[in-house]
This record gives sequence, C-alpha cells and structure tokens, in this order.
Amino acid sequence: MQLTTTQSIDGKRISKYCGVIAGEAILGANLFKDLFAGIRDLVGGRSATYEKELQRARDIALEELRQRAQDLGANAVVGIDFDYEIMGKDNGMLMVSASGTAVIVE
Repeated sequence: MQLTTTQSIDGKRISKYCGVIAGEAILGANLFKDLFAGIRDLVGGRSATYEKELQRARDIALEELRQRAQDLGANAVVGIDFDYEIMGKDNGMLMVSASGTAVIVE
C-alpha cells in the first residue's frame, strides 16, 4: 500500500477513486511523562517522550488509514493530510488525524 501526501504517484496512473478516508489516534498523557517533559522544558532541549508519543499517534492514524483503504479495495492513498489537536480535561489528550483519498493505481 503506497501512502503519500502528494496528489499523484510518479509513474502510476490513478484508475479509480474509492473515497475520502480518515484514521485517528487519541492518546492520553501520563502524569510521569508530563512531569519529566516539564523538567526537560525548564532546562531546554527537546522532549523525547512527547516526540515518541507523537510518532506513535501518527503511526496509529496511518495504520487506520491503510486499513480503511484496504477495506475499500484500494492499493494507495494520496493527498494525505495530518491534523493535530490537544483536547480533553486539562488538555490531557493528544489527537492525531490523518485523512486522504483511497485510490487504485496501475
């Protein structure tokens, strides 16, 4: 399954559009992760903990996107776009949404 943020795939022709699809991941922030990330933010540098969680959420959203495309009989997803939101009580949840168009390419 090919996944791309572009509207086409070089060397491939889109023969059928199967529909717009989306995959989401909502992850809760852990108290200890928040504490250590906060300390890291105080002294500067990057928060590896949050970066890993963000990557995990993106991976989950893309896997859902891939599965929904397969369910429609598609072999690629084009025009993928990511959206990120902080939500929940006290902004304790991270949501990553990936959407795109499921297609059949030849």
